[in-house]
Amino acid sequence: MITFPTKIREIQKRIEQIDPVRYARSRNFSDGAVTYLSPYLSRGVISTKQVFEHLLSLDLPWHRIEKLVQELAWRDYWQNTWIAKGGEINEDLKHAQEPVSNLGISMGIVDHVTGIDAIDDAIGDLYNTGYMHNHMRMYLASVACNVAQSHWLTPARWMYYNLLDGDWASNALSWQWVAGSNANKKYYANQDNINKYFNSSQKQTFLDIDYSQFSTLAIPEALAEVSDFDPQTNLTNTADIQLKKDKKTLVYNYYNLDPDWHAGEDVQRVLLLEPSFFKTYPVSQKCIEFVTQLADNIDGVQILVAEFESLTQQVDPGQIIYKEHPTNRHYLGTEEARSWMFEVSGYYPSFFAFWKKCKKLIPA
Repeated sequence: MITFPTKIREIQKRIEQIDPVRYARSRNFSDGAVTYLSPYLSRGVISTKQVFEHLLSLDLPWHRIEKLVQELAWRDYWQNTWIAKGGEINEDLKHAQEPVSNLGISMGIVDHVTGIDAIDDAIGDLYNTGYMHNHMRMYLASVACNVAQSHWLTPARWMYYNLLDGDWASNALSWQWVAGSNANKKYYANQDNINKYFNSSQKQTFLDIDYSQFSTLAIPEALAEVSDFDPQTNLTNTADIQLKKDKKTLVYNYYNLDPDWHAGEDVQRVLLLEPSFFKTYPVSQKCIEFVTQLADNIDGVQILVAEFESLTQQVDPGQIIYKEHPTNRHYLGTEEARSWMFEVSGYYPSFFAFWKKCKKLIPA
C-alpha cells in the first residue's frame, strides 16, 4: 500500500527516484511508474518548477522527459484557469452537463459497492491512504457523472475531501472535463479498458458493453440510490501562540507549506488554518493530520486556527508576507509569486494552447 512520508529528505528522495522514461510508458497502468509527488505539489511543499529542473538535470533527450513535463504542465494550467476564472470553476465552465438526474452522489460509490471490483477496491484504498491513481479517478468520474448521471460538483467535493493531494482546480476542472462541461465530449471507459489497465478480468458488469451503448445506458441499480454530501472539517483550536506585532511574518496555509521559503531569515512563521476556508473546501481529518506533519519541516512555524483578520490583530499587516493563491485574495500584506515551470499565465480555452506557449520556453 502506498504511503506518503512527510519528512523533507524523504520527499526529496522521491524526486530523485523519478524515472521519466518508465513513467511515459506505463503511467496509465495501476502498477505504472508514477511519481507519487502529487500530495507534495498540491500542498506547496515542492513546486512543478523544482521537479522540472530536476528532470532537466538528468541530461536526457527532450522526448524522454516530455510526457512527464507535460503532465506537470497540466497542474499549472488548471491553477492558471482558477486564477483567471475564480469561482466560475465551481460551475459548468463551457457547456451545461447533460443529462443530469441528480445533484448528489451515488451511495454505491460512497460505500464502494458499485460492483466494478477495480473501482470499489480503489475507493477503499482512497479512504485508507488518501490517494487514488489518476487514471482511476477518470474511471470513477465517468461512472459518477456519465453513468449515474450525477452533476459533477458533489462527487468532485467528495473526492477532494478524501485526497491528500486535493487541488481544487485540478480536481474540479478534471471532473468537468470527464463530464463534458469543460470539454467538447464526455469521457467513457468500459470494462475492457479497466481490465487492461488495472490488472482485472471482470466480466458481465454494467460497464461490460461497447462504447456505442453508453448513450442509452440506464442508470444501474447499484448507482440508483443517491445521497447529499455535506462534509465537515474538524479543526482543533491551538494553544495561544506568541507573535511580535512588528516582526516580519510569513503566512503559510493549506496550499503553501514550502520549507525553503525565506530560509534562514529571522522571521515569524505562521501556518494559518482558517475555519471559513475549510467550510468552503472541506477536507478529511487525514488531510489535516498530513498538513500538520508536513508543517514540521518549516523551522519555527506556529499553527493558528483562526481567520486572517484575527492574525492582523496580532501582527501589523505591513509585516505580513504570503504567496499568491486564489483562496487567499482577502489576505493583507505583501504578496509574493509562486514558482511556475514557465512564465505563461492567463486563461487558455484548451490545455494544448497553453502547452504550445510553454514549449516555446523550453531551454535549448
